[in-house]
Parts: sequence; structure tokens; C-alpha cells
Amino acid sequence: MVLSFRPAKPGLMLVLGDAHADDAARQRALFAAYRDADADVALQLGDLLYYDLPIPTYFISGNNEDFDVVEALRHGRVESSDVHNAVLLGNEAVEVDGLRVAGLCGNFAPTQFDRARANLRGERRRHFVREDVEAVKQLSDVDVLLTHEAPHGLPVTEDYEVGCEYVDELLEAVEPRLCLVGHHHEHAETTYGDTRVVSLAPAWEHYYRLDPGTLALDRFETPPV
Repeated sequence: MVLSFRPAKPGLMLVLGDAHADDAARQRALFAAYRDADADVALQLGDLLYYDLPIPTYFISGNNEDFDVVEALRHGRVESSDVHNAVLLGNEAVEVDGLRVAGLCGNFAPTQFDRARANLRGERRRHFVREDVEAVKQLSDVDVLLTHEAPHGLPVTEDYEVGCEYVDELLEAVEPRLCLVGHHHEHAETTYGDTRVVSLAPAWEHYYRLDPGTLALDRFETPPV
């Protein structure tokens, strides 16, 4: 007799917005979120700035990072006691708790977009370029897409028009079920085609739990520290 067993439901995943954890108070808030969520794995949406983490954390780089660390992670060259459990999603997709998660690092600058990534220097390494976007477009079966830059239509409060046409193109090409967005430090939601798009509050205000089975995303206040 062959027995078939339904696999156990995976635990909820911790999801974190911008952390800016080079600041001591915000670093304490980041770790308070980790403790309170009590998860085994996390996703993070950029502007992390602290890379010695308590659980495996799949993150995209934002426009504020230690770009030497980010480039070392991109090329698999990290040997540092200050980097632990930080996994960069650099234009690739990985399986996390049964979900296929992909990421586009950085933000958009029109003057840099058509340059080769290898030619970006210093703080210019914060940007994504055309080759990054094209690489992510080739990914298939993506459940969750992480971006630091937003698509058009996301109702966040800024003094400029929010939305990048190249993120729009990614959503049209990849068609993820869920797109999570950093950068704006504000919770907001919309849909783009069939994709649910959520801008995350910063980690010092809220953290989120994501159900890998249903993609339900719940928000919780980060405990005071």
C-alpha cells in the first residue's frame, strides 16, 4: 500500500519594510520585530543597513545600503562576522517556504538606466539598470516580487508622482500574485492587473506576517523598545 501524506502547512513568514538599522534605535526596533514575529524566515524590502540577522532574511537592496556589502553578496564574496543570514535577491528567484520569490534591487535613475551594472560606482550602485530589469523579466512562476521602486497607481503620500514604468513592465511580464514595495515608509495597497501591490510601513512602526499558502498579509505594530 502506498500512503499519501499532505505536507504540513509551513509557518508564517516575517515581512519587513525599510529598516535603516544603521541607527541604534531603529536597529533595536528591527530586532523587536524579529522577536515578536517568532518566524523562521523573513523577507525584507531594502534600506536594511544592518546585515547580522537572527534568521535567514531574503532582501533586496534599497537606495540606502552599505553597497560594498551588497556587491559582495551579489557576487558571493562575503567573509565577515558582520554579515549573517542576509541573502540578497539580485535579479533572481528562490524558493522560500514553498513560494517562488523574486527581487529587483535598487531605485530608478534615468541617467544611469542604460549603463552597464559593472560600470556603476560608489553611491550610483543604488540604482537598477536595464540589464537588471531584463533579467527579472525572464523569470517564471513568480509568486511574490520584491521591489524598492513602486509601479504606477500606488496611493502613497509623496510630493512627486509615484510610479516607475519599468516596474510596470515587470509586473506585466512576470505577473506575480503579490508585489511588495519598500521605500515610501507607508502602508498602501492597490492592484496592477491581477497582482496585489502592497507598500510596506517601515520596520520601526510595523511588521507583517505572510501566509505562504494563501498569501494573506497581516500587519502588526512593532513592540516599543
